[in-house]
Amino acid sequence: MEKRLRLGIFGFGVVGQGLYDIIKTKQLNLEIKKFVIKHPEKKRTLPQELFHTNPNDILEDPEINTVIELIDDAEVAFEIVSKALQNGKNVVSANKKMIGSHLKELVELQQANNVSLLYEGAVCGSIPIIRNLEEYYDNELLHSISGIFNGSSNYILSKIFNENLEYAVALKQAQDLGFAESNPVLDVGGFDAKYKLVIAASHAYGLFIDPEEVLNIGIETLNDKDVRFAKEKNLKIKLVPTARKINDKQVILYVLPKLVDKENILYQVENEYNGVVVQAAFADQQFFYGKGAGGHPTGSAVLSDIAALRYDYRYEYKKHLTTDDSDLEGYSSNWDLNVYLRYEDNNLIEKLGFKSISERYEADNFKYVIGTINLSKLIENREILNQEGVFIAEKD
Repeated sequence: MEKRLRLGIFGFGVVGQGLYDIIKTKQLNLEIKKFVIKHPEKKRTLPQELFHTNPNDILEDPEINTVIELIDDAEVAFEIVSKALQNGKNVVSANKKMIGSHLKELVELQQANNVSLLYEGAVCGSIPIIRNLEEYYDNELLHSISGIFNGSSNYILSKIFNENLEYAVALKQAQDLGFAESNPVLDVGGFDAKYKLVIAASHAYGLFIDPEEVLNIGIETLNDKDVRFAKEKNLKIKLVPTARKINDKQVILYVLPKLVDKENILYQVENEYNGVVVQAAFADQQFFYGKGAGGHPTGSAVLSDIAALRYDYRYEYKKHLTTDDSDLEGYSSNWDLNVYLRYEDNNLIEKLGFKSISERYEADNFKYVIGTINLSKLIENREILNQEGVFIAEKD
């Protein structure tokens, strides 16, 4: 039976406004009772009495049965969501950093308080990947999940490769359009994609993985030499998070730029769009495509979760319940990758411990190698790999 939802919403930024725009066009059995905002001095398009600054105005209101968390501070969001769940309220969130960093604790809170936390909007915007991993693939053996999870970095790379824009110009465009923040490191540094990957991998493999253990290298040090190298070989560079089952017993996770050719389905994913590739034992390869940035795409995913709560939907975490009895041993970093590495210091090649080198080029202003290296060595040297003068990308 459908129940009436009375919403308390934290945040009225890009996603909050997008969600409201969608809700007002729908005839749904729900009511927005209050917003809690950080900056009450801002002019709003809604009646002022809807806006509050004290979180307890929502969290302690017995009439509000559903909390929507749409703020950008992960630790404050965790406090809000934790208290909401403890107070017996269902929660919808789009905060990938908060969820990725605290998922195990949040699952325990849900179970202890018999409530639901849904977060489809936290992973890949409008693409319904979490619900599919949880429901459609619940009995499937998944070999890998990979793709383009961050619309901001993909927009930047698209402008560089398709319109020959410089990195700084493409980044400024992404910021002006609201795809990238004023401090874009979460996007271009691969952190945003990493948090999303950890969440998706949890539903795919039944594991809680600490994001701090997962390698993320972004596109901040990309330069014209890397772009020219890729174009000469008819390749594009995409920022690709990957979760893969190895040896039928362990799972690896990493976020790296990747050189992709025209045969790769991700080659055609451009601008703020995301694309998720699921490789399964029985269903084979499936591809999910949609907008990954912007208020309305993310707002639509949030509304989908809200609508599901009208029927008491919750994630069952089925694979987490069966992991202890399976052959899966957990997270690993022991896996060899084929990479392209641009560098300046010759000592870096030895420090990284390449197992083999298939191609090497040295000129006065451009040095690169292509070879095989263990993921654990990349994690060990992640600080060096994020420095100016170095750029690394996975290469098939």
